[in-house]
Amino acid sequence: MYSIGLSILTAIVLVFTSEILKPQQEFNLALDQKTNILKSLLIYDKSAQEVEKIYSSQIEEIVVNGEGEIVNGEKPSGLVMKEEVAKPVKDRKLPVYIFKNSDGSKNYVVPLYGVGLWGPVWGFLSFEKDLNTVKGAYFDHKGETPGLGAEIAEKPFQSQFIGKKIKDEKNNFVSVNVLKTTIKSPLAPEHRVDAISGGTLTSDGTNNMIKNSVEGYLKYFEKIKE
Repeated sequence: MYSIGLSILTAIVLVFTSEILKPQQEFNLALDQKTNILKSLLIYDKSAQEVEKIYSSQIEEIVVNGEGEIVNGEKPSGLVMKEEVAKPVKDRKLPVYIFKNSDGSKNYVVPLYGVGLWGPVWGFLSFEKDLNTVKGAYFDHKGETPGLGAEIAEKPFQSQFIGKKIKDEKNNFVSVNVLKTTIKSPLAPEHRVDAISGGTLTSDGTNNMIKNSVEGYLKYFEKIKE
């Protein structure tokens, strides 16, 4: 009876504690995402208060479908990227984060989701106003190997994406490709970055993630240009 009573009491305390901490946990998760979105825009080292201020005043959240149309009534928080990128492009609903600069220009941030060597990889890619040139990138992972695949979460790897382009001179989508320097490719330098040494599968996963995720935004980008 003592063991049963203690178990019940412990369960009640844990449930109560979980419910009490849930709002703070949700706030921390949202703050982490906002911070990472700003990192993809090359905005680093901001306090929580600064992140909240910049995000609330300069970023607009919308959802678009595979046809490039804005989905009214949908919020990015209600979407699961893992599920959306697994669908055919025409059936997807995807978040877009629009950053408004002080000069009136805009940058567009899109989330990414894929699979690395040991688990999921994800991130954000921001674009200049031409919707072709990458402004910045942020990547993270759940369990890639430290010193190898985990390097996708480091600035030296992410900074390679700055200024790269997702379309060629004929306006064909070629993405930004993560390739080993030893691989011969017809792709121009503006469409490729160096893969991580010793992290081939993570590099391949990141490469596939970018191509698959960005593909869902192409029609939206074309509508914006028009």
